[in-house]
Amino acid sequence: MSENTRSHYWRGFRNGAPFVFVVAPFGMLFGVVATEAGMRLLDVMSFSVLVIAGAAQFAALQLMKDNAPVLIVLATALAVNMRMAMYSASITPHLGAQPLWKRAIMAYFLVDQTYAASIMEFERRPEMTLAQKTAYFFGVMSPVCLPWYGATWVGAALGTKIPPEFALDFAVPITFLAIITPMLRTAAHVAAAVVSIVVALAFAFLPYNLGLLIASVAAMVTGAQVEQWVARRAARREFA
Repeated sequence: MSENTRSHYWRGFRNGAPFVFVVAPFGMLFGVVATEAGMRLLDVMSFSVLVIAGAAQFAALQLMKDNAPVLIVLATALAVNMRMAMYSASITPHLGAQPLWKRAIMAYFLVDQTYAASIMEFERRPEMTLAQKTAYFFGVMSPVCLPWYGATWVGAALGTKIPPEFALDFAVPITFLAIITPMLRTAAHVAAAVVSIVVALAFAFLPYNLGLLIASVAAMVTGAQVEQWVARRAARREFA
């Protein structure tokens, strides 16, 4: 790593470091909940290493505790993680020229925090080279993804020994609020967020969190429709 890319790595590391304050309790909470659900330590760690997506892990775990059909568990986890496909499409223009093996590693570590910090930096500094962007991405990843494994292990190993006063469950909503709020910059983003909340609450009575699947689809359709509406309106203004 050259001196130039090294500086971008450490800037990414510094920008990603604050996320550890939500990643750590988030991971510990999953470890505790998974252990209480009867999973062995090896199962818990395998879950976190293979999936590395906290929201999907919690959703799948809850459905597994409710003895939901495997198809429902998989479909829900897929729906929760559908945003990763959109993250990938958004960040590909910046990192897509890397070799396949590097893209595979970055795809594995593409989570909410690494995407949010990286895409905002790339848009703010369009002059960055591919190597600098890659270094920055891995810099953000280091204090975000690596502590996730350790935090999960601590939660699974200690289990109920963690005092309830620690209120680890605060990490879940705080994490997503911190990530999503700065990114609600267009009418499509806001519309999709509002529709997802309203629909999820309206269908909260459905079993197996099926309301979440409906809300995900409704939000994506709404966002796409609003984007098309905005584009057509801009085109009419241009030719008016």
